[in-house]
Amino acid sequence: MKDDLVEIVEQIQRQCILVIGDMVADVYLDGRISRISREAPVLVLEQEKENFVPGGAANVVHNVATLGGLVWAVGILGSDEQGRGLRLVLEEKGVNTEGLVHDSSRLTISKTRVVAGGAGTVSQQIVRIDRETKAPLSQFVEAELSKVLAELLPKVKGVVLSDYGSGTITEALRKQVIEFCDNNVIPCVVDSRYDLLSFKGVHYIKQNDAEAAKVAGFEITNDELLLKAGAIILEKMNAKGVLITRGSKGMTLFENNGAIHHVPVTNKSEVFDVSGAGDTAVATFILCLASGVEPVLAAELANFASGIAVRKFGTAAVTAKELKQVIGAN
Repeated sequence: MKDDLVEIVEQIQRQCILVIGDMVADVYLDGRISRISREAPVLVLEQEKENFVPGGAANVVHNVATLGGLVWAVGILGSDEQGRGLRLVLEEKGVNTEGLVHDSSRLTISKTRVVAGGAGTVSQQIVRIDRETKAPLSQFVEAELSKVLAELLPKVKGVVLSDYGSGTITEALRKQVIEFCDNNVIPCVVDSRYDLLSFKGVHYIKQNDAEAAKVAGFEITNDELLLKAGAIILEKMNAKGVLITRGSKGMTLFENNGAIHHVPVTNKSEVFDVSGAGDTAVATFILCLASGVEPVLAAELANFASGIAVRKFGTAAVTAKELKQVIGAN
C-alpha cells in the first residue's frame, strides 16, 4: 500500500484542476505590545508585519498547487488591498488567476487576525475581523464567471466547488459546472458548508461529521448513525461517493456501489490546528480522481495529507515532498 500511495503522488503531478468558490484572504497582522493606551484600558500594538494567506476556496487552490497540480482559480475579488494581496500570493504559487473576476462593488472576503506578543511572551490572536459583501452577485458578474467557466472547463481534468456560504457559486453556475462535468466525464467534488443539497447531481461530496449530521437530520454519535447518515446523503445527492471527515477518527468513504471504507488517522500525536485540513483533503482527493485513481485510494492519500495539515498552524498547504515523507514514515 505504501508504494502504491507514493506512486499516486507522482501520478497526480501536473493534473489540471479548476476550483470555483468563495475566495478568502486570511490576513495576519502581527504586532508587538508596546504599552497600555491612555484613551482606554487596552493594549497598544506596534504593527511589525502583515501576511496574506489563501483561505476558503483559495486554500483549496493553494493546496492543489503545492501538491503539484496545475490549477485555475475561479471566483470574485474586490478592488482592494486584500484582493491584490491574495492574487499575488496565488500567482507566486504558480496558480492561473485569469478566472478571478474583479467586482469593484464588492469587498474581497477577508478574515483579519490581529496577533499580539511581547518580550518573553507567546504571540496569540486577540481579535478576528471578518468582512464581506452580503448582497447577491450582479447579473453582469455572474455572466462574467459563466464566460470564464465556459473557457476553462474544457482544459481541466477535475473540478472542485468550494462553497463557504458567501454566494459566489450561484444556482446557474452550479448547474453549468455539474452539467459540463457530467457530460464530459470529468470528476467534480463539492465541499459546501451550509447548502449541500443545492448541489444535487455532483459526483463526489466532502463533508465533516457536523455538516453531514445537519444534512442527514440527526446528530452522529456512533458508527451506526454514521453509516445511516452516509447512506442518506448518497441517496439525497444521487452521488457516486461521499467522503466524511471525522477528526481524530479519520475519514469514511461511502460509494454508490454499497462499499464503505473506514480510513483511520495516521498520527494523533501532534494536532495543532484543524483549520483548513478539509481543504487539503478536497485538493488531494480531486487530484487523485483526475488521475484515474480509485476513490478508496484517493481517500487514503487525502487522509495522509490532512494529517500533515493539522500539524501546522493556520490554513496551511501541504507539499508533495511532505506527503511522500509521511507515507514513507508510516
